[in-house]
Amino acid sequence: MSIEVKNLVKTFDKKTIIDNLSFKVDDGKILSIIGFSGSGKSTVLKLISGLLEKDSGEINTTGGDIAMVFQYSALFDSLNVFDNISFALQERKDLRKKYTRKDLERIVAEKLELVGLSGIEDKFPSELSGGMQKRVSFARAIVTEPKIILYDEPTAGLDPISSTLIEDYIVRLKHETNAASIVVTHQMSTIRRTSDSVLMLYNGKAVFEGTPDELCEEKTEYTKQFVNASLDGPMKMK
Repeated sequence: MSIEVKNLVKTFDKKTIIDNLSFKVDDGKILSIIGFSGSGKSTVLKLISGLLEKDSGEINTTGGDIAMVFQYSALFDSLNVFDNISFALQERKDLRKKYTRKDLERIVAEKLELVGLSGIEDKFPSELSGGMQKRVSFARAIVTEPKIILYDEPTAGLDPISSTLIEDYIVRLKHETNAASIVVTHQMSTIRRTSDSVLMLYNGKAVFEGTPDELCEEKTEYTKQFVNASLDGPMKMK
């Protein structure tokens, strides 16, 4: 089991954001976490990655690195692609003396090839399209061979064709790394194309858990409202 969350609780200013949440993600599987804005989706990723501390509950993960792919790539504008991707290998105390320059060049080239962007090591983020920046952020995320990959809105701000490309690479990285992955998303195309399972949150609680096909069957009022993007239903925008 790569990710196992049990009875997770997180509050901010006495408001419960994550309310007794439990789920599992196995190696080589992708869980999509969905729900309205403010339902606690991104908070779950921050708790798993250690960016936030939980109030109570358990988060158990397989040993090894946890990679985070941020919503808008979060590349360093002042660094070229090579230095962006190799940043962790050059700067982390446990890694900085492990690799020679030739090692770094080989590793970066391998990761760029994996995301279909060979030969752009010397380019800067400002010279890349949004979709290319996203794929560079994927290469940076997997440079330490993580056992867990967390994606926060990976197709946000992209056109439909670029979104499809990114979705394909999410699936490809699952097969290449055998990592347990979580994708926070609003997009039905991302859910259908990438997910092995789906968890829907509302007010920090799980209101649906199942497969993408089960989500689209609209058997509950929650899934019906989400799939049809309806204002009518149990979930209220705030």
